[in-house]
Amino acid sequence: MTITIWHNPRCSKSRQTLELMRKNGVEPAVREYLKEPPSKAEVEKLIDLVGGDPRDLIRDGEPQFKALGKSKTDLGKADIAKAIAANPILLQRPIVVAGSRAAIGRPPEAVLPLLR
Repeated sequence: MTITIWHNPRCSKSRQTLELMRKNGVEPAVREYLKEPPSKAEVEKLIDLVGGDPRDLIRDGEPQFKALGKSKTDLGKADIAKAIAANPILLQRPIVVAGSRAAIGRPPEAVLPLLR
């Protein structure tokens, strides 16, 4: 099974999660999503894999979010996927995908169950 980390090397949590994975013997595929932006369909799949509230995947403190002129509560799954596809910086990071499961690495230890 391929394990992939959606990674932003400038983010400390993303770096910590990647380091934690490597310390646990996992060398993941690394997708630098700012260099290789996801499609709307890819974001929708991430939302499904992570489960829970789709709004957990969008960063609302970024200027690009504020430019949307909406609050998180106004956004549904399709709105979130569209916004992240158009502005990948809005993707909460890091996200680790392992098969049919995924987790947001906040805190980094949240991804450990995926590694087992």
